[in-house]
Amino acid sequence: MEITNVTEYQAIAKKRLPKMIYDYYASGAEDEWTLQENREAFARILFRPRILIDVSKIDMTTTVLGFKLSMPIMIAPSAMQKMAHPDGEYATARAASAAGTIMTLSSWATSSVEEVASTGPGIRFFQLYVYKNRKVVEQLVRRAEQAGFKAIALTVDTPRLGRREADIKNRFVLPPNLTLKNFEGLDLGKMDQANDSGLASYVAGQIDRTLSWKDVKWLQSITTLPILVKGVITGEDSRLAVENGAAGIIVSNHGARQLDYVPATISALEEVVQAARGQIPVFLDGGVRRGTDVFKALALGAAGVFIGRPVVFSLAAAGEAGVSNVLKMLRDEFELTMALSGCSSLADITRNHVVTEAEKLGVMPSRL
Repeated sequence: MEITNVTEYQAIAKKRLPKMIYDYYASGAEDEWTLQENREAFARILFRPRILIDVSKIDMTTTVLGFKLSMPIMIAPSAMQKMAHPDGEYATARAASAAGTIMTLSSWATSSVEEVASTGPGIRFFQLYVYKNRKVVEQLVRRAEQAGFKAIALTVDTPRLGRREADIKNRFVLPPNLTLKNFEGLDLGKMDQANDSGLASYVAGQIDRTLSWKDVKWLQSITTLPILVKGVITGEDSRLAVENGAAGIIVSNHGARQLDYVPATISALEEVVQAARGQIPVFLDGGVRRGTDVFKALALGAAGVFIGRPVVFSLAAAGEAGVSNVLKMLRDEFELTMALSGCSSLADITRNHVVTEAEKLGVMPSRL
């Protein structure tokens, strides 16, 4: 059967993967209300396409932190990708590089920063959790720098792990043949007591609950890499991110895996964008499955989007070719959406190209 859209990979992944692994990737926190809402909120935003505009040439190129990309669609950090496919993060890195876009490597990856770098050239970001032992954080950052990674995506919505009931029921553990490669060869101090299978739960338990804005300053003091703050969903925190020197913001609710009943990221986006006042770029992840979703995010002020689950599901279904196909389908759909909306470049996409639920209800002032 020919795959015609991104969502179709999920059913294939569900068939192919052991239940424990599929559920780890697919599930959200608690009632999974936000998980569903991340998708449904996109469906409540409608288009206001402009007609009779020359769209014979469409330019989707953009720059992110000064790096030239083929499109504003990038890869979000997803942990433990070798659970989905033996090639894991290697395949994702090659697909991203071939598509001319950015891959963000999870610090809980089953391939190391050096291994990912060995796949060849490419623009890569490194996702970071801050651990109680700051020496471990420093070692991770150094390794990412030395491996040629270009930015740090600091996850800030996880002082504790969210409650994912499927993982509890399945007694989720990292399969015994895999390991969290970025922690191999580190001086872990007290961390050494954990064996490989215990490492994942042990590392999760080492996340620092005292993490605050002063630690963002500390991180800037130990690295020259730009820092993206990942997990901002309010205007208040958007302002603080700007004030504390973040290079950018990723509006994210951690794929709805942390606090349930937070709004969909597409619903929170505009508030965060307005509070940032154009001082730093704002990106979005969560629920992006169509080119139309990408357009909606850009119309509401995002500088680009990151995709997570579509990567691991397509990886499970077809390895590197699956990830490449997801990037191609999203690119093609986004290009078509631009053409049909009357936009020949990203700069042409404006707030007037979409209408949100709030406006339909007359909450927002009319644009005319």
